[in-house]
Amino acid sequence: MRPHVQIEVVSPRLLAAVSREVAVGRVRDVWRPALDQVWAFLRTQLGLRTDGHNIFVYHLPANDGDPIHADFGVEVTGEFARCGEVRPVRTPSGEAAVARHVGPYDDLAEAHSAIHEWSRKSGRALGRTSWEIYGDWNDDPTKLETLVMYLLC
Repeated sequence: MRPHVQIEVVSPRLLAAVSREVAVGRVRDVWRPALDQVWAFLRTQLGLRTDGHNIFVYHLPANDGDPIHADFGVEVTGEFARCGEVRPVRTPSGEAAVARHVGPYDDLAEAHSAIHEWSRKSGRALGRTSWEIYGDWNDDPTKLETLVMYLLC
């Protein structure tokens, strides 16, 4: 079933994140090592994370073919000083197109496609920033929940 797209006004979320320049289609190759650094940092920072989620923020390049700037992070409870590659990052705020994906991560493209289709049909332009908020882990991949969000122009 195609994900439903809705419009929400979103507030920024604070992340502990590692940034990477990633070729389009190569996110799978770099997210885990980046996120492992974030989790190693958070294990040393008691109270900085409670029940925050993994959040990946994508900043699209101005030119087709250029790499995407991606922030691979975990939502945290408060400010902190940069430590190595781990730095504070905020998700965008404002009006966003949102699709809720339920199922395996390999099928997340369905949510992205639904938002792009909605954009074409509605005449609303998508901004150059999108992000994914990963819900709580579940051993049953059919129950995994991820929010896919695109900032609107």
